[in-house]
Formats: sequence, structure tokens, C-alpha cells
Amino acid sequence: MLRLDRVGKLYGVKVIFREVSCTLAAGSVSLLVGGNGAGKSTLMRLMAGLSRPTSGTVERAEGSMGYLGHATFLYPGLSALENLAFWRTAHGLRLGQRELLALLERVGLAAHAHERAGVFSRGMAQRLNLARVLMLTPHLLLLDEPGTGLDSASLALLRQEIRAARERGACVVLISHDLQGDAPLADRLLALEGRKLIFDGPAAAFPGFGVSQPAAALQQLSAEDASCCA
Repeated sequence: MLRLDRVGKLYGVKVIFREVSCTLAAGSVSLLVGGNGAGKSTLMRLMAGLSRPTSGTVERAEGSMGYLGHATFLYPGLSALENLAFWRTAHGLRLGQRELLALLERVGLAAHAHERAGVFSRGMAQRLNLARVLMLTPHLLLLDEPGTGLDSASLALLRQEIRAARERGACVVLISHDLQGDAPLADRLLALEGRKLIFDGPAAAFPGFGVSQPAAALQQLSAEDASCCA
């Protein structure tokens, strides 16, 4: 579904990461973790085809892709329903108003269908953004910190949708700082630190599994990796 082969990214002379290789399968959830500035969002943008690698290759299987980044891609002057109608037209989808309202119901926004997105809280805007992505029924679903601004009920809804995407055969990649909450969802964990991929394996095998913040575990792994290569 998604294959990265010795991928590297530079901005000028600054190395963001290098030699990142992995193959992510359909019907799986991969959790991407790393400290601030490790390059997680940059790597996801490469996966999405929104940026080009400086070296290496990114291969995506044919099929629809949904990308949820830090920007919501919502129009504040349009209602929630009108926003979905806009993106439906932009993607050439044949969905009627009933289907769009069902999407809003799915993310808990049916009661706010005719309210302007510009008055939404961060959490409500993120749920509308999620509906925009789910509308595509994507084969590849890329989520960059989708839990930002969500309350506990909305987080539960998000995790339910991630499980449902995996069950229908989608390849899901999730960036999260909440290792304790999101690691149980993942079949696989990828950890970026020190400009490289320092862990790629089952989430339960990651040293920081079961803690709320992976920072200490990442630093330990990075130090162990450096000492091994010294």
C-alpha cells in the first residue's frame, strides 16, 4: 500500500531525516512518534505526495487517499454542511444531502449542520475536518495529530473511526504524542529521532509503551543507537 525506500529530506543544508525505509500494508494502523522537530509531519507530507524527498523513493498503491494535517481546510463563512458539499464537488463525489448529513451525524455535528464553521471550537472544527476526510472512504488514511483539541468523547469517536478504517482494509498512519492512548490502536510503531528511524516494530515492544509521553524512551533509544554505531 505504501513503501518508502531510503527516504531523506533536507531543507537547504539542514538534514531533517535520512535513510528512512518501511513498507506499510493495507488493513493496518501504524503509529508515528518522535520528539518535537523530529520530522514526523515532514515525513507524512512525503507519504501524502505533498512534498518530494531529497533522496529515496515513496511508492503509493493506486486508490483514494485522505490527509488530515494541522490546517483544517475549512471555509469559515460556510456552514458545516456547505463545507462538505464544497469538498464533495471538488472531489467529484456523488453524495446527496442525506449522505452529507449522515457524515455530520457520524462525527457528532448533525445539530450544527447549518452553523458557520468560523464559529466552531477547535475540537468541532477538527471533527468537521475528519468528516471531510472520511467522505472519501480512503484506502490510505494519513492523520497528523488528529486528536488535537478533541475532548474525551471526540477522541473515542476518532479511535473508533481509525479501527473501522483498518477493518475495511485501509492503510492508516497516525502521528500522535499520546502514546498511552493511541498505541493500543497500532499494529506497528515507527519512531523518528536523531534524523533517522530508530524503531520499527510492534507497538508493545517499544520501550515507552504504556506511558503518556514517549520522549524519555525516544532519547534512550537514540542514545543506545548512537552508542552501537560509535
